Amino acid sequence: MKTEPKLAQAKPSGINLKHILVPIDFSPLSKKAMHYALRLAEEFGAEVKLLHVTEPQVPPAFDGFMMTSPPTAGRNDASCASRLKTLAKSAKTEAVAQVDSCVRSGLPEYEIVEAAKELDVDLIVMSTHGYTGWKHFAIGSTAERVVRAAPCPVLVVREKEHEFI
Repeated sequence: MKTEPKLAQAKPSGINLKHILVPIDFSPLSKKAMHYALRLAEEFGAEVKLLHVTEPQVPPAFDGFMMTSPPTAGRNDASCASRLKTLAKSAKTEAVAQVDSCVRSGLPEYEIVEAAKELDVDLIVMSTHGYTGWKHFAIGSTAERVVRAAPCPVLVVREKEHEFI
């Protein structure tokens, strides 16, 4: 009796990840999201793009007049870009050779969604800080806003969760 040769386990059909975007705010939780993205990139042979968004500083105003000159983008962009490049370089492995980084300035949720569109990403992997109650209501959730507007699926990594990587 002839036995059938065992077939190699195929990757799930219909899932094709080539570009993964990871918003980074340098918190431990956003670095955890990066580790999830790197693991997925290894599995699917995808490229990873790290993104940091700096929010413009709004100068104080008095009676409708600004007390200082208008905000200028780029005050901390150089140091953030340097930290992000170092993080990207440390994330490169044999399995994930392509890890790039970029810094944008603006509202984080808007810039993340726009970057996802421009870079034609297949997945966004990001963290949430898990605010609840009044703090969530007052501050809102960047992750929640990205999930609502993103052009692709979003994997949200929480602080307390089941580890699967």
